[in-house]
Amino acid sequence: MEKSNFIHKWHFITLFYLFCILIFFSMGWTQNSSVSKNKKLQFYPQSFKELPDIPSPSILENGIEVVIAHTKDNEFTIIPVTVENGEPQNYTKGQWGKGNQLEVNSQDFPGLANTGLHSSIELNKVSTIGGRLLADITKNGQPGSMSSEGFMASDEDIISVLTGDNALVKRLGLTHPQLAKPLFNVFNLMLVHRKYYLEKIRPYEDIDYIIYNGENIYLKWGGQKGWQRSIFNDNILGYYEINIRRELNSEEIAYLNEKYSYLNAEQMNELRKKISHIFTGEMAFYYTMRYGFYEGHTAWRADPIAISFIFGIKSLSEIDRLLNHDLYTSLTRHYTK
Repeated sequence: MEKSNFIHKWHFITLFYLFCILIFFSMGWTQNSSVSKNKKLQFYPQSFKELPDIPSPSILENGIEVVIAHTKDNEFTIIPVTVENGEPQNYTKGQWGKGNQLEVNSQDFPGLANTGLHSSIELNKVSTIGGRLLADITKNGQPGSMSSEGFMASDEDIISVLTGDNALVKRLGLTHPQLAKPLFNVFNLMLVHRKYYLEKIRPYEDIDYIIYNGENIYLKWGGQKGWQRSIFNDNILGYYEINIRRELNSEEIAYLNEKYSYLNAEQMNELRKKISHIFTGEMAFYYTMRYGFYEGHTAWRADPIAISFIFGIKSLSEIDRLLNHDLYTSLTRHYTK
């Protein structure tokens, strides 16, 4: 009798624990089925109360690149942002696709196409880009020519800018395609949002920030009245004004205050802004991939240092070390002729 009661109690306890385990895994699967465990992830405009359990950015098994974004209504969403050659992009014809995001000017710069960096020999020998004379490209890129701000400063030319940024990117241990990738991720997010905004599914200013390599990167963009044409002989057009920024944390602020204590208040503010904020247009994204051109030292510059810092590609201290602790000058000095 005592043995029978013992067996009965043991069966009850065993069944109870099995039931608890089943409930635990069932709840876990239900909470994560749409954001982590299930291969059929639910993308934007679907949103979630909890942070999805996937890296951001990440590449899924089917090759789709995604980032996690935080919306203005305090929810999270997964947005596909694959860098690729997509539907045609020609604003003048009402075409709002990705265009050729993987295109590199291999005809003029085979070294760039093969390695992701310019060959100094090629840069010294080139006389035209896309069939257009260097002098004409520089003239078109100067302030007050094709745009009031210009694509480079008045004391810069196209080769001095290409050469200067190529050396800078090389010192950072990076390549131009590596720096173009997060920029295109941002632009492709904008294209996805545009679709659902036009369909009146999501509001105009819907995305607050994206999570990228552990950093919260705040985005804001808007269209202009017309289209900006390229200084090169290509099909690149510009329509958007894009703000990309992230907040410096307390450790990074302390680092700058210590290492650059010799700067005055105005210079320190300039340093903080230039490294943590990018104001540019989508033309710079295509220019970066196709030519290794981030635009010169104008208000529209997509600085390689800022890209690597904002998107968490390199830490502040690592960037500073790679630039021989000359961060302020590296961000402000023009690439003179």
